[in-house]
Amino acid sequence: MINMKNEKQKEYRKNNNNLCTKKYEKTVNGFLMRMYRNMKSRVVGVQKNKYHLYKGKEILDKNIFYEFAKSNHDFIKLFLNWEHSKYERRLTPSVDRIDPIKGYTLDNIQFITHSENSRRGALNKSKIV
Repeated sequence: MINMKNEKQKEYRKNNNNLCTKKYEKTVNGFLMRMYRNMKSRVVGVQKNKYHLYKGKEILDKNIFYEFAKSNHDFIKLFLNWEHSKYERRLTPSVDRIDPIKGYTLDNIQFITHSENSRRGALNKSKIV
């Protein structure tokens, strides 16, 4: 039964170019769902190319992350600015680990723009090399 439902969902998404998913991911709940899924996939090794940077790192509970983000002034401000820009990629809210040695914990995450997070990552990479 579940496989049949999943197949119907996959076919529906394929036929409409994931329109519903893309629309949902531009809501706060959908955006946070995707953000958390990406964080978790780094930590558990689904995203293999950078797994060595995240292996064994702690990750907070999904519901705690959602609650934290929804009440975080920086996240709300970044999300609204991103929305107002008509979803300009460089302004996308991004979760940043303050100390890259530590995992995704409440005392080690902050919200910044995608472009700022990329810039910081490049700076850290150049320091290591």
